[in-house]
Amino acid sequence: MNQVLVPSSKQWMSVLSALLLAPPESQVAVDAAGRVRNASREDFAALVALAHTNHVIVRSMEIIRRDCERAGDAERAAWAAEALNGEQARIANALDHLQQICAAFAAENLDVTVMKSLDHWPDLGSDLDLYTNAAPQAVCGLMTKHFGAQIADRSWGDRLACKWNFEIPGLPEPVEVHVGRLGQTGEQILLASRLPSRARTVEMGGRTFRVPSASDRLMISTLQRMYRHFYFRLCDIVDSAWLATSGLLDFSELRSSAQAAGIWEGVATYLVIVSDYVRQYRGTDLGLPKFVQESARFGGELITFNRDFLRVPIMPQSASLYRTQLTGLIRKGELHSSARLGLLPWLATAAAVGHKLTGSDKGIW
Repeated sequence: MNQVLVPSSKQWMSVLSALLLAPPESQVAVDAAGRVRNASREDFAALVALAHTNHVIVRSMEIIRRDCERAGDAERAAWAAEALNGEQARIANALDHLQQICAAFAAENLDVTVMKSLDHWPDLGSDLDLYTNAAPQAVCGLMTKHFGAQIADRSWGDRLACKWNFEIPGLPEPVEVHVGRLGQTGEQILLASRLPSRARTVEMGGRTFRVPSASDRLMISTLQRMYRHFYFRLCDIVDSAWLATSGLLDFSELRSSAQAAGIWEGVATYLVIVSDYVRQYRGTDLGLPKFVQESARFGGELITFNRDFLRVPIMPQSASLYRTQLTGLIRKGELHSSARLGLLPWLATAAAVGHKLTGSDKGIW
């Protein structure tokens, strides 16, 4: 009996990357589409799960459904449509709630900017992230009064970052509100304070939201991926590649803003990683300015795939970025922010120990 080879998560990641990044008529995209049309129901379910995890379910399933319909593969077209319909229903419900939350903030004359969650459009993240300069008491009062929200227990990391998580009836996704600070330890005060005034208005799904400027959006993504999680979702690659080539991004202004925040080398490294990954599937990179490339500490050659994500090396590469950020804050005399950021290694150690002992870092991160 011939052994059936089941595609690995890494192989499915390559398929998704080809479908979303390569030119549709290219051989790499054609081969990826063919791979999908040969998938069993079980294999297809694994592909859908990986697409969910990487927040590209809508974009990938739309491509797969169209391809299967053109190829006369009604069965797999139906599988893609099923996954697509379920996700779009989730997104519609989340956007309804998000619009109501933003309207409630506006009614109370409180600023609010939607971060990260809408970067993946037409996909959506697994939670709803907001930023406001309002007082914490006003935010908590608004969420509990207007939406019957429950305030989730706050971890050490939440308290340092000055953020609150709310659970709202009828909304499966948690709502995370960052108040007055950004960054893993709340060290980013300048970036946070400028966010509302630099925000732009976008329309998504027939609804209007305020979202960060292109530069701020990229810096927030960098803080999340290069200074906190140390992994990329595929959506980060796809979203940032589009942003870098959309004409919305002023690279000189981005450098100036990122230098002020002490994370320019991290931003440059983030962009080069994205560019290198795109080149694998598109054949060409993003054409980043030379000063971006020269400021990067490393590139896509060090990125690995593990546990469904694209992993960024922590030691010594990302640790070096952290030290640069901390040194920059100290030199600027931002001692309070420096002290907060200096707690990050201790927080990470506590999380690692807690996870090893209990299998969870709950209460720490």
